[in-house]
Amino acid sequence: MLSGLPPLTLALLLAAGVALDLLLGEARRWHPLVGFGNLAHRLERRLNRGTMRIGRGLLAWTLAVLPLSALAWYACASPGGAGLALHALLLYVCIGLRSLRDHTLPIHAALAEGDLAHARWLTSRIVSRDTAQAGEADLAKAGAESLLENGNDAVFGTLFWFLVAGGAGAVLFRLANTLDAMWGYRNERFNLFGRVAARIDDVLNYVPARLTALSYVLLADGGRLRAWRCWRAQAPQWSSPNAGPVMASGAGALGVSLGGAAVYDGEVEQRPVLGSGPAARGIDIVRAWRLVWRTTLLWIGAAIAAAFVLSGGAHA
Repeated sequence: MLSGLPPLTLALLLAAGVALDLLLGEARRWHPLVGFGNLAHRLERRLNRGTMRIGRGLLAWTLAVLPLSALAWYACASPGGAGLALHALLLYVCIGLRSLRDHTLPIHAALAEGDLAHARWLTSRIVSRDTAQAGEADLAKAGAESLLENGNDAVFGTLFWFLVAGGAGAVLFRLANTLDAMWGYRNERFNLFGRVAARIDDVLNYVPARLTALSYVLLADGGRLRAWRCWRAQAPQWSSPNAGPVMASGAGALGVSLGGAAVYDGEVEQRPVLGSGPAARGIDIVRAWRLVWRTTLLWIGAAIAAAFVLSGGAHA
């Protein structure tokens, strides 16, 4: 492992970082990722101009991500308990498990109370699609999709790279993923400048996304074969090579239909249908959260079990 930590120590630090996130939630003020977003915005405004946009995007990505990742690596290498604690603290800063719960379950609550206006406002905070005229099924679909996809981006991808390289790995992944979310658009402004950020995120997310999809299959609500078939048949139709497996297997695991029509910038976009079964309802947001939560427990348990096996083999 690139972190240099014993496997069991790393697995326990992973559990500690997740526990901190569940206990404290994301910082309401001075969140480091918000500060990073401001830095990325300034870099983009300064460099996204003129010619050689792809090269300028590479330079901006390098300036934004590598110094902070190197600093995290250096700080985590501090001897004694301070370095170990920093690994867990950096994972806490980077992971977004409780944030997913806190931003999506209120949508279900608003729908259950019949407060469609509030549900629309809550949903607009977590998705880029238009929600002003969205009905209950549209909002339920958006909430479930956000949970399944961001389960990989905000949780499992971060956990994977933490297991690979400790706190610095978590920082590298989350910063790269944040730049993809900010710059990875196929429009006139970002198509060239953000291409490097999008491709790097695709590479970093390739293995975690497929492990997430496999986890959703294993934890499916009585439909493992259905989830597997949805993954294999539907994922290639999705525009994102990593979101496709995650969302198709997750929709299949829940036994609902996601994807389909969604409104972006006033225009209806017809996306491939994912999953199998009836359209999502408000309760499916809760079911999607439970799937993400159970997957988190699976990953923590698997990491600790694997660490015991590796530690035993090292002493044999």
